[in-house]
Amino acid sequence: MKSISYRIITVNSFWLIDVSEFWSKVEKTLAYHGQKALRAVRGVQWGFGHPLARRPIFILGCSRAGTTLVYKTFSEAREIGSLQRETHDFWVDLHPLAEKHWDTHALTAADASSRDRDAVSRYFYAHTGRHRWVDKNNQNGLCVPYLHALFPDACFVYVKRSPGDNINSLIEGWGKAEEFATWSDELSETVAVDDGHYRRWCFFLAEGWRNYLNAPVEEVCAFQYDAINRAIMAGRDLVPAAQWSEIFYEDLVRDPIGGFRQAFERCDLAFTPALEKHCEDVLSMPYNAFSEIRLDKWRDGRNRERIERVMPGVLEVARGMGYKL
Repeated sequence: MKSISYRIITVNSFWLIDVSEFWSKVEKTLAYHGQKALRAVRGVQWGFGHPLARRPIFILGCSRAGTTLVYKTFSEAREIGSLQRETHDFWVDLHPLAEKHWDTHALTAADASSRDRDAVSRYFYAHTGRHRWVDKNNQNGLCVPYLHALFPDACFVYVKRSPGDNINSLIEGWGKAEEFATWSDELSETVAVDDGHYRRWCFFLAEGWRNYLNAPVEEVCAFQYDAINRAIMAGRDLVPAAQWSEIFYEDLVRDPIGGFRQAFERCDLAFTPALEKHCEDVLSMPYNAFSEIRLDKWRDGRNRERIERVMPGVLEVARGMGYKL
């Protein structure tokens, strides 16, 4: 009897688990379609008046510089909307890389149009229900002139990270092509970085990237660090000072509350007690970090010799960013 009873309980348990999983899937499906319907309704609402986005916030910086940390923290502000994800595909669909011969992700003021302005405004309103929102993706650092031309009242937050740690994280990221190279599968060129160890191009395309198809990975990463930070600093000259703010990643690690408070205030966002509490704990819940959060990790890491070899080539741009090296 004990044996029979055990089997019945086991069968019933599995049946209950299956039902629970079934209803969980139903709930997710309903939520998905509910959100899809809500986006459609908002899109129709937007179409009546065509209201433009107001003072959007763009988070800029090199890939692996801490931009996700900043973006996710800004997304906690209740005054603005956020998609809570990167928007690379959306922006590239507006100006496909193939139309630019896969030369670069960069866009200029000449690429901006009222069509783009309407498409962006509608897209973010439909997804967030807000006319003011925060956005971040790896390539926008190459597009400051374009973004400023689209939205002259936009705020820009530039996240800077020291070259050693940033290049170290880029090198590690190149080993995660399934995460950072999914967009590059249509490249016609043969990528053979580091004697063919890396076969897919990661992060972004800056002008001149084809010169590094067969280069050591540290040279590729130094090139990317240099190119995007130069582009951001060049774009800075186009933006009114009141709409531009800069954050050293190192300052956020040392004092996240103080660092974020200043950044929020520069964007005219209330730094509420809830946000202060979030920032107090933010380093204990890192977003997409490869290892523990600490400064100068590269000095005792496996990529130290590689980084030391390319460091002289990025000193000029790093000093321009404000690093005393």
